[in-house]
Amino acid sequence: MTLSGIAETRPLRIVREPRVYLVGRQQVDPAAIERFLLDHGLSWQTDTEVGAEALAEMAGRVCYMSYGKGRKTNREFLEHLVQVGHGSVLEHAVWSLLLTGVSRSFTHELIRHRHFSYSQLSQRYVDESDSEFVEPEVVAGDPEMHRAWCEAVNAARAAYDRLVAGLEHHYASEPDRTLRRKLARQAARSVLPNATETRIFVTGNARALRHFIEMRGSEHADVEMRKVALAMLKILQAESPTLFGDYALTPLPDGSAATRTAHPKV
Repeated sequence: MTLSGIAETRPLRIVREPRVYLVGRQQVDPAAIERFLLDHGLSWQTDTEVGAEALAEMAGRVCYMSYGKGRKTNREFLEHLVQVGHGSVLEHAVWSLLLTGVSRSFTHELIRHRHFSYSQLSQRYVDESDSEFVEPEVVAGDPEMHRAWCEAVNAARAAYDRLVAGLEHHYASEPDRTLRRKLARQAARSVLPNATETRIFVTGNARALRHFIEMRGSEHADVEMRKVALAMLKILQAESPTLFGDYALTPLPDGSAATRTAHPKV
């Protein structure tokens, strides 16, 4: 394909719903916990099987040295911490999630949440010539706007293909094939739209996840961000009802929903 050629026509693959996968959770070391308790003359046993909840409870009890005292159950203890806003203890509870079917627009906003850790698909190494694209619902619902959106995306796809071909020719003297492709793709990606689908691996603690769900699950948040926030909440409420069970969904006029909690900013 020459720089002036026209990219081969391929069907435009459109994504309209994100996917969230819970891929990592914590587990406790019972032997180490028992050694700590014995070394300090303490007796304690939690009633939760969720590692993150157990570790958050253990951390919280260190603050008060309240092992075997006060609130007995894990739920009682952690719900009290949420109610009084002792959010730092929730930072010991950690999960890893993999997000797919999200746009570059989404990840540009997501990475503003600085208390998460991220690993994202690289457009320098991954060929985007047959990538998917995330279309906003409001655009997809209108035939004229949908047509304009598709035309713009297809033009960007064609330009990307032409640039990759031309740049690979430009760097033909580079003997390292992988480097040659990387140099071509990192320049050609400049024409790809924010709608380009991407995948991002996110690790965060319960406090950071709660903040994300509150901010991005709001009715005032970007629609795509809110979809992901609600998907995360659904997973985390099933995973850890004690740390996320205080959230409820409020229906919105468009048929979607927003998050609400009586304990914001924990």
